[in-house]
Amino acid sequence: MKVKSMLWAALTAVSILSCSTYNGASNSKEEIPKPIQLFNGKDIKNWTPKIRNYEVGDNFGNTFRVEDGMMKVRYDQYDRFNFRYGHIAYNTPYSYYVLRVEYRFVGEQATGGEGWAWRNSGAMLHGQDPKTMTRDQNFPISIEAQFLGGDEDPNSTRTTSNLCTPGTHVVINDELFKPHCKSSTSKTYHGDQWVTAEFVVLGDSIIRHLLEGETVMEYSKPQVGGDMVDGHNPAAKKDGQLLTGGYIYLQSESHPIDFRKVELYDLEKFKGQPEKLNSLIQQIVTKKGSN
Repeated sequence: MKVKSMLWAALTAVSILSCSTYNGASNSKEEIPKPIQLFNGKDIKNWTPKIRNYEVGDNFGNTFRVEDGMMKVRYDQYDRFNFRYGHIAYNTPYSYYVLRVEYRFVGEQATGGEGWAWRNSGAMLHGQDPKTMTRDQNFPISIEAQFLGGDEDPNSTRTTSNLCTPGTHVVINDELFKPHCKSSTSKTYHGDQWVTAEFVVLGDSIIRHLLEGETVMEYSKPQVGGDMVDGHNPAAKKDGQLLTGGYIYLQSESHPIDFRKVELYDLEKFKGQPEKLNSLIQQIVTKKGSN
């Protein structure tokens, strides 16, 4: 049995238990850790912005702001976007967790934003410490869970919760995946609707992207490698190093986006307990159709 298959078997063991947990009938329900609200709905004091061509902590143009209980990404104080890619990092790193993000794209793209960045954002997983990013760095070394929005045409197709790899590689189907992006198997979420994206992140083993309780992307062994990170400090990029944890970022890539929930279930203390991890994950992830 290949390594990936062994990992998957361990995490999907006990199928009877899995069915019961989706219906809220698990005996271990009380063991679910309380979710940590990374976004408190009030401010971004526990977050650090990093916008290209600005110093760490400089929230140029009030790009990241809190209004109406939402973290909003806006560009009304920009003349042109001018490649000023932005990210905002939660100040605590994590390794084993389930992350839930509720987002929606709104309004019009900032003037000067690139075509590929229309209704484009994401959550960066296992990211480098924002304090190690240089002034001119465009993206943190990280694993990107890419968010893409569909247009108003109900027949168009544009998947979300995709994979992109700025300064990183992953393993898919037992092979090192080196291209920059890979589409998920998700449906298209059109217009300005809210989307709930979830990510099961288990250190340097498995990472899964889920929508409505269904896995739409899976890979393993996240590691430093590749390019797509302009302006970085070479000393911070150690190719081949497995990523066991890191910082979580939200993106600013020129299209306005709202985040109304960013919460995390810390599963670190269950590391090395695959059956318990599986049980907890099955209870935590959103049941299909519930969002």
